[in-house]
Amino acid sequence: MNDLPKGKLCGMDVSRLMLGGNMLSHCTHGRDQAYLPNLITHYNTPEKLLETFAKAEECGIDTLSVHTVPWLIDLFVQHRKRGGKIKWIINPTADWQQEGLADYKDQVQWLIDQGTDSLYVWGVHGDWLIQEDCPHLIGEMVEIIRAHNVPCGVGAHNLEVIKYCEANGVQADFYLKTHHHHDYPTAPKPEDLVWPLSEVPPYFDKRPDRTAEFMKTVEKPWIAFKTMASGSILPESAFEYVLNNGADFVLAGMFDYEIEHNVEVTKVLLASDLKRNRPWRA
Repeated sequence: MNDLPKGKLCGMDVSRLMLGGNMLSHCTHGRDQAYLPNLITHYNTPEKLLETFAKAEECGIDTLSVHTVPWLIDLFVQHRKRGGKIKWIINPTADWQQEGLADYKDQVQWLIDQGTDSLYVWGVHGDWLIQEDCPHLIGEMVEIIRAHNVPCGVGAHNLEVIKYCEANGVQADFYLKTHHHHDYPTAPKPEDLVWPLSEVPPYFDKRPDRTAEFMKTVEKPWIAFKTMASGSILPESAFEYVLNNGADFVLAGMFDYEIEHNVEVTKVLLASDLKRNRPWRA
């Protein structure tokens, strides 16, 4: 059952479908449905999350990604003590406004000490640094991570982050970029497309056409995330769209009962005649 295809991410074998972290960390894009965070917190208990990690590995998912949540990192460590092998790609969330990125450096070191396999610049950080006209700090964060000799990525909701990195020689090994189509009932209308992302109406890739077009020029591996627009798009449609548009890996938030189905969807797609507009880069 664990024959999910893999790619190479900076020397690491990584399943084409990865386990996303927001629902694991109880962070959800609930829009105006205020009950959702409480529901997810009650369902995804520590023991249920340990079951989820094990289920993911059983189905062939060998990598997960999440932002820095100390209690969740502790669960990852516990899973490894039980024999789990799933790899972690984590983004530090420490304050980027600290002098010399002191807290950021400390958090990176702590994550390395816990056993993190790969780190990346948080998409929220990247977006803010572009908006606040401090993009040089993206490169500084990358260098802090690279000093630990682990694969280093840059995340973004805003395509301008990736454009900046490519134009300025930021030494990222891979990118995480939001990508999803807008063919769903609550998708934004053209006049709603103001910011790089929005909770209401829900969108996380403002111009997916521009994302796909630019990423064709990028030779580094691309992990697509928010592929289902936070639950607005079924995986069959979401995964096919991002794979055809050139993503090398799909990062998807899943409950334990969704994993087996989503893995099967991914395997069927990867075995089909995909109409990719970008070569595999990993």
